[in-house]
Amino acid sequence: MTQAPASHDDNQPRPAEGYAGDVTPELAARWMTTGQAVLVDVRTDAEREWVGFVPGAVAVAWKQWPGMAMNAGFDEALRAAVPPGGKVVLLCRSGVRSVAAARRATELGIEAYNILEGFEGDADTDGHRGNKGGWRKRGLPWKQS
Repeated sequence: MTQAPASHDDNQPRPAEGYAGDVTPELAARWMTTGQAVLVDVRTDAEREWVGFVPGAVAVAWKQWPGMAMNAGFDEALRAAVPPGGKVVLLCRSGVRSVAAARRATELGIEAYNILEGFEGDADTDGHRGNKGGWRKRGLPWKQS
C-alpha cells in the first residue's frame, strides 16, 4: 500500500536535488519584497517584453533568443545581481530553465531556489499557458510592455 505524500508547508522551501530548494511563487514574492532574496528572471528578453515581467526582478537570460543558445554572460551577470552571501529565487516560463539556472547558481556558491510553476505555469489541455498556475495566474505583481 502506498501512502499519500505528506502535505507541504508552502511557507518553506521544498527539497530539491542540486540546489537549495523549490519555492511557491507567493514565497518568492514575499522574500523579494522583504529583501530576503533577489528575484532573477532567466527568461529571454523577448519573453519578458511580449508576455510580461515582474517589477524589481533582475533580468539575466539563461538562454538567448533566437536559437536558445546559452548566455555566455550568465555567471558574471548572476554574480553581479546577487550580493555575496545573499540568496536568489529564479523565475522562467514554467519552472524548467530556472531549475538548470538554480543548479548553476549553486555551483557558483550562491544559495539558489527555483520558483515553482514559473511565470506562466503549465500548459492546459488546449496547449495554452497562463491558466494553470504561475506567477501571473496567482495574482502576484507583474507588468506588460
